[in-house]
Amino acid sequence: MQRNKKWQFINAFHLKLLAMALMLCAHLWSIGAASCNRLDDIGRLAFPIFAFQIVEGFHQTKSFKKYFLRMLIFAAVSEIPFNLMAEGGWIYPFHQNVMFTFCIALLLMKWMENAREKSKRKFILRAVVSVVGGFLLGFITMVDYFGYGVLMVLVFYLFRDLKFGWIGELVCMVYINWFMMGGKEYIVVINGSENYIPQQGFAVLALIPIWLYNGKQGPHGKVFQYACYAFYPVHMIVLAILMRIL
Repeated sequence: MQRNKKWQFINAFHLKLLAMALMLCAHLWSIGAASCNRLDDIGRLAFPIFAFQIVEGFHQTKSFKKYFLRMLIFAAVSEIPFNLMAEGGWIYPFHQNVMFTFCIALLLMKWMENAREKSKRKFILRAVVSVVGGFLLGFITMVDYFGYGVLMVLVFYLFRDLKFGWIGELVCMVYINWFMMGGKEYIVVINGSENYIPQQGFAVLALIPIWLYNGKQGPHGKVFQYACYAFYPVHMIVLAILMRIL
């Protein structure tokens, strides 16, 4: 995807920190903080940024097997903390954490990528199957963000190398978050008429920092890498404890 590089000043380090901060905002509802302000609205931006990073990680990793296995391990580790925070119990089989969403998307991307260099027709066919199948699989497995989450990851994958891919990203992100996902809505009065704005629509604003990404890693290393993975289960454990104290 080609953009004006003059405006691209955000690296992967910045995106990771931003995404983690936004995710924390999104999860503060568990201790009642989101009821006092718009933190939950701001937190809607977190998932698309993580989805974008998953695609970047997929393209940059030297070993897909290690990348996927690492994601799967942390998905398993995060499940109990996710259940404690989101559902209030140790076990809840009807809603899995977001890392399982990313695991599904990674497998589909690998399946498509295997066909990319062999046959354009085969790649297109697999892309169609992946979009439809991934959407359904997200609901069947009941992962976080369900099929919508899988779709968002695939959007960044499919439009990544297209010259005007940002247009496809914008259209798909608006359609998925604004029209498909629904959820809580705000009423905004414009020229005397009521207009309904979905909370999930705020997620489209995540495209701004994503488009400002310059493709560079920034400060990085194994410690920071695993700290980012660990942040997900650790912050949920902390919130689950606070939820019971406050």
